[in-house]
Amino acid sequence: MAAEQKYTLEGFQKLKDEYEYLTKTRREEVKNAIAEARSFGDLSENSEYDEARNEQAKVEARIKELDELIQHAIVIDESQIDMGIVGLGSLVKLEKNGQVVEYSIVGSNEANPFENKISDLSDIGKALSGKKAGDAFEVKVKAGSVKIKILEVSRAK
Repeated sequence: MAAEQKYTLEGFQKLKDEYEYLTKTRREEVKNAIAEARSFGDLSENSEYDEARNEQAKVEARIKELDELIQHAIVIDESQIDMGIVGLGSLVKLEKNGQVVEYSIVGSNEANPFENKISDLSDIGKALSGKKAGDAFEVKVKAGSVKIKILEVSRAK
């Protein structure tokens, strides 16, 4: 059984969208690729067929994974969040080692550092949780320590 994971509404919708695409569109594309590869004849030496079957296995595995994630998802009600306190669904503007940055606090499956989405379970995410604007503290991370001052807390868009 999969563990329950917390998601923002946006993150949960992305899971559902990917599941929909894979089950309605991608699965059919792979099925057609397999049928086309079969038409090339001898399957024992048919690399197109092998490739299509491998892709089918990947798609089916991801569909199964998404199904589990969706079934065990806990979607937070962002309207019930105290926006003065950092938590899942918060947008946090902070000064980190002298630089001003903004992070969205998201569930661990939604985290994406390239989009400044950090997990509520990461070192910095855990340290921010429960804090409010004006709080200053130091966080120990794998690369050393980081000085943080929270400038603003709001609801993620």
